[in-house]
Formats: sequence, C-alpha cells, structure tokens
Amino acid sequence: MRKILIVDDMLVSLMMTENILATQYVTVCANSGAEAIEKFRKERPDMVLSDLRMPGMSGYELQTKLQEEFQQVIPFMFMTADHDEETESKGFENGAMDFIRKPFRPDVLLRRIANILQTVEQIQGLKKHASTDALTGLLNKASSEEELDQLCQQAEGALMMIDLDSFKLVNDIHGHSMGDKILISFAEIIRSEVRPNDLVGRMGGDEFIAFCHGINEENVIDRKTKNINEKLVSKAKELMGEDMNIPLGASIGCVFVPVEGKNFSELYKKADKALYVVKQHGKHGYNIFSSTKQLAEMEIDDATSLSKIELILGERNQKEEAMILPLEHFKVVYRFLRRTRKDGNRTDCILLLSLNQIDTEEKIPESEEEEVAEKITSSKMMSEAGEEFLKMLKETLRRSDTLTKSSNGQFVIILYDIMSDDVHNVVNRIERNWQQYEMSKKFSFKSEWNPINN
Repeated sequence: MRKILIVDDMLVSLMMTENILATQYVTVCANSGAEAIEKFRKERPDMVLSDLRMPGMSGYELQTKLQEEFQQVIPFMFMTADHDEETESKGFENGAMDFIRKPFRPDVLLRRIANILQTVEQIQGLKKHASTDALTGLLNKASSEEELDQLCQQAEGALMMIDLDSFKLVNDIHGHSMGDKILISFAEIIRSEVRPNDLVGRMGGDEFIAFCHGINEENVIDRKTKNINEKLVSKAKELMGEDMNIPLGASIGCVFVPVEGKNFSELYKKADKALYVVKQHGKHGYNIFSSTKQLAEMEIDDATSLSKIELILGERNQKEEAMILPLEHFKVVYRFLRRTRKDGNRTDCILLLSLNQIDTEEKIPESEEEEVAEKITSSKMMSEAGEEFLKMLKETLRRSDTLTKSSNGQFVIILYDIMSDDVHNVVNRIERNWQQYEMSKKFSFKSEWNPINN
C-alpha cells in the first residue's frame, strides 16, 4: 500500500485529512516542517501532502530541503486556504505536482492523489525501461556509467569488470537462443553474488560491471570469482547437458575505490588493465589493479634497458610452492623441455594424477529427474574435490615443479631434475598429504609417469 506523509500545523485539519486518506493509503503525520523532515527520513513515503503556509518552515521550504537532502524529485501536493492565483503559480514553479484549496471534498482529494501516484508510477516505469538492459534486467551501459560516475566519487568498494569467457562458442554451437539463456543466467549469478545495495550492469555483449560497497580485501574477490565460475559451469551443464565441454567461465578485473582514485573513467581503465592480465593468464580468474605493480605489468616494448626487461620477465612475490599454469602455458614449458633433453646430466619427469570417486552403494534413480540431480551432485563433488586436491598439490610439491589442471579430475605435473626412484617418494608424499583432507574419504587417485625425452 502506498504511503503518504501529511504535513499541517493545524491539528484539526491534519486529523481530517488523515481520516480521508487512511481509507486507501498508509498515512504518516507531522505538524511542522522540521518534524516532516524527520518522518520522511524514517518512513520514506511515496509522496508528501503539505500545507503551504506554516510557521517556522513553509511548504515551499520543506520541499526544497527534502529534495536537496535526498537529491531526487519528491512528489509534492500543496494544500492552502489562500485563494491568491500567484500563490498557486509559485507552487507549480517550485515543482509541485498539484495544488488543492481548503476546504476540499474527500472524493476530489482522493482522485487528485491517485492521479499523482499514477503519474509517478508511469514516470518511474519509463525511467526503468530507459535505463534497463532488455535481456538481463540489469542496468544498461549508459545508466551504469552514469550511476558509477557518482558512486565512485562518494563510496568505498570494489569496481569489477566481469567478462563471460568463451561465450561466442555457445552461439556458434547451440544458437543465439541458448546464448540468450546463458547471458540471462550469468546476470542472475552475478546478482546472487552481490548485495541488494550493490550495483550490477551490462556493458554490452558478454561484458558486465559491478560495484560492491565496502569491499577492499582480495580474499572476498577470490571467493566471489570462484562462486561465479562454479555456478556458471553448473548452470551451463543444466542448460546444455552434462557433456557440455565449452570452457565457459568468468574473468574479473578489479580495482579498489578510492585507493586507486575516484574518477570512474580512470578507474574503468585500471579495471580493464587488470582484466587484460587475467585474459593473458588462462582466464576464469581475477586480478586486482595496483599502481605499485605498474612497472611489473609493462609490456616488453615499453622497456628501455635490460634491467627493466628482467624486472618485467621475473616472478615477483615468489612463494614456496609449486607453480600452477594454464594448460596452454604448461604446453610451452613441456615442449621446451623436450627440445633440451639432449644431455643426460639430469632427468625431468611428467606425472599424471587422476582423481576417482570411491565406490559406495549406489541408489538406483527412480526417475529421470533423480538421475539428472544425481549427476549434478556428482559433478559438483568432483569440482570441490579437484579444488582441494589442487590446493594440496601446490603446497606439497617443490617450488621448482610446475602443474596444470587438465580436466575436472586430472592433474599433470612436471617434476624437474629428479631421479626416477624419487618419483615414487613424491607420489607417496602426495598420498599422505591428501589423506589429511576430508574429501580423500570420497576420492582416491591413481598415478602414472614418464621421463621427458626429446
């Protein structure tokens, strides 16, 4: 039910007006401009019906103060016993939507208020239509930029550019109708990962943008990225079948506001640079822009000396754990090692580890729906086990080792400079460490390996 704030310094008039409106609306009453401002802050009514001439603060002044404070057009209707036409004209000039003289007939007052609320609803509907992306229901590009331009000036949080990776393949293989379903689902997934007061928009095609208030920690961005990717793959398999093999995912370029500035245009460029880094390193991940990393993110062409080139090429923030590479980058390393395996002074090995679900008593599905649900659950469990297994491998292997995840349950590792007998020790160590994880009760692994030869 719509809510109306009634403001009148005459108690009898206030009670009579409330009695008329209470039959169709929720009413909030105030007998002064100052009280009306407090009530508006608390109740946020749909419109204000105010007496024009009041001591302390007139109806004109009340309207001006409310619109300045809330930075929006507030539907106002003035009441007055003054029959001066100039007074009525001034009321409309001040932005009033209607004007009624006392004493008024109840049916006339109700009809005029209904007209105002209907007009407001139509205006809001037109504004929403003009600012909304027709397919996803998110803000469109123009509205997103307009909102973010103000938001970045005033708020703290994370500005994120979000790209839907490999989306073109959906259109090419399954058609544009399926492509639309994926885009709609992706928009819903992004919306599910932000709060109601956060902003989400579609910049066009497969590009989206979001602003999350109060977020300035990498672990939150990391969690959101993983959730979005997991939900996307699950939904894509639901729509296109469990055998769907399109490498769909989300790449996110993030910049923290106001740490990296307040100007949206500049922040957008920084988020775009961060997104480019993700795209160049296998996609399906995130990167956070930082001004202190700019030298490290320079292209070789920008470098003017060998020392700068070495700084660009070198690994920064080295950790005592194995290096995880996207499959394409892993191939380059493997091929390089095969080319240089002409001397027999050292041996490098390639190791394959395959996760397998431990057999349990299987319940035979009673319906097709149960069978589909069981497959989805199994796929989700495999995905969770794979994440746990990857984390364990990264911490178990040496810093000189390199690994990649070739599929949901397969991991390929290059063990550098290792004796053949020691490969068995590595596998045993991996098995011991894996048994410390809860998922090891549901998933075991098998291994096979070969020396890398030219």
